[in-house]
Parts: sequence; C-alpha cells; structure tokens
Amino acid sequence: MNIENTIKSAYEESLNNARFGDKIEEIDAIQSTIKSAKNVTVATSNEKKFKVVSDIISRITDANISMLEIPTNSADLTRMPALNKGLIAVDSSDADLIITRGRLGIPGSGSLLLIMDKKGRILTGSVSPSSIIHKNPIDKTVELELIVALERIGIVVKK
Repeated sequence: MNIENTIKSAYEESLNNARFGDKIEEIDAIQSTIKSAKNVTVATSNEKKFKVVSDIISRITDANISMLEIPTNSADLTRMPALNKGLIAVDSSDADLIITRGRLGIPGSGSLLLIMDKKGRILTGSVSPSSIIHKNPIDKTVELELIVALERIGIVVKK
C-alpha cells in the first residue's frame, strides 16, 4: 500500500472512531518512502551536519543526497524553526525526502530533527535537549537524533 492510501485509510478510521493505534502497514509505508527516495535534501548549509546525515542516509538508500543551496536562518524567526527549515526545502527543491534539523521552539528549547516527504508530511523525528544541557558536539548530536528518528520507525542503521 502506498503512503497516500495508508494515510487515507487512517483518516477514515479516525473519522469512524475505529482507529486503535498504528499498523505494521503504516510503518512499512514510511520505511518504503524513506528507502526508495531518489533525491534527499538536507536543509542545512552546515558541512558538519550534512556529512553526518549523508553518511547515515547513504547506508539505507542509494539516493542522491544534497545540501539546500539557500540559507534557512530566516526560519529561526518562527515559532518552530526546524519545521520551517524543512518547509523551505520542500518549497525550493525537488527532493523526495527532506531531512531538517533546528531549534524546537524558542531559544533554549532544544533541537528537533525531522524527516519529511516531498509534500512536507512528517515521517519521523526526534528531539534533543538544549546543547547547554547535553554538552555534546554538534556532529554527535545530529548522529544520535537521526539514528533515533530512524529507529522510531524500525529502520536500524548499520555501522
């Protein structure tokens, strides 16, 4: 079942008060969307972040992986910068998959990593506390966030 049919079916279940949790077919559709991507855009201009994401994603798909060629710092003026960076990438690239990371909310709120499809739908994600709390270098934090986001939907990344 493709992702659109999966979403439609879940919507209908919800409308009929017949939705009782996620189904394996839904997870399979998300995994398939990620693994079958041909073009992945990472919504960053930070080389360290891009390298970490590229290294991990290249282990699960043979997609062309590229950085977004436009700055996304204007998203930091919004209430949910990570999501808005992803939406900038959706609107300005032809990627099948968008990986975005940024501040969760207000300054100090921590970070959010999202994997989105070409329509801007969130497939999975993960959050981290503020860097002042976890004290990890940026590359290690991005690696952990991406691995957690993938594990949430049953994709285990081989080292």
